[in-house]
Amino acid sequence: MNDQYHEFGDRLQDAINKMDLPISLNEEQMRSFYIFYQDLVEKNKVMNLTSITDEKDVILKHFADSIALILAVSDLKEKKYKTLDLGTGAGFPGIPLAIAYPEMELTLADSLNKRILFIKEETEKLGLKNVNAVHSRAEDLAKDQSYREGFDLCVSRAVANLSTLSEYCIPFIHINGFFIPYKSGNVEDEILQSSRALKILKGKMEKTIHYSLPEGAGERTLLLIKKEDTTPKKYPRKAGLPSKEPIV
Repeated sequence: MNDQYHEFGDRLQDAINKMDLPISLNEEQMRSFYIFYQDLVEKNKVMNLTSITDEKDVILKHFADSIALILAVSDLKEKKYKTLDLGTGAGFPGIPLAIAYPEMELTLADSLNKRILFIKEETEKLGLKNVNAVHSRAEDLAKDQSYREGFDLCVSRAVANLSTLSEYCIPFIHINGFFIPYKSGNVEDEILQSSRALKILKGKMEKTIHYSLPEGAGERTLLLIKKEDTTPKKYPRKAGLPSKEPIV
C-alpha cells in the first residue's frame, strides 16, 4: 500500500501545484486521501455516494477542487475557522478540507443519514478529530440556536441555485462571517438573479474567485459572500420552499 498511496499522493500534490494552491501534503495526509478514495469507491458499489469514481477524476474534481477553498481564505492553515459544510453528500468539501487543513473545525451536515454514517466511519478511521457529522435538514438545523449564526464560514458544493443555497446557508454564519459556495458554469447570471435574496438574507457579494482544474477537468468559481447583519428569523423557510420558490 505504501507505493500506491505515495503515487496517489504525488498525483494529488501535482494537481495542487498546477492550481498554485499554497499547500504541501505530508505523508499522513497523502495516506488519508488514499484511504478515503478507496473507501469512497468501495462504498459507492452499494450506496449512491458519487458519480465520479475514476481515480484521476476524484483527485481533480473532488479532492483538489475541495482544497481550493484556500484561494478564498488565505489563512486556512493557521486559523481555527469554525466551518459548516452544508449538504456535504459523501463528505465534499468537508473531509478533504479536514485532512488538508487540520486547524479547521468542521461540521458536516446532510439530510441523508446513510451518508452521515459513512462520514462518521471515515472520520473515525482516518483519525480526524476536527470533524463533527450531523444528520439534519438545513431548515431544521437553522432553528437550533447552537448552530444558527454559530460559524465563521459556511461552504457548500451542493447543486442548487445561489438564491436557494444562500437561504439555506447564510443563517448559519455570524455577522462578518462568510458563505462560500463552490460553483461551476455561468455564475454571472446566478449572481444577478440572487441579488434580492442576498439583500434580504443580509449577505453581500465581496469577490468571485475563478480557477481551473488541471488537465481540462473544468472551470470553477468560489463566491465570497460576507454576512453584514442578522438574518431575519423566518429564514430558511419551511422544508422545500427555498428550492421550490427561491427568493427572486
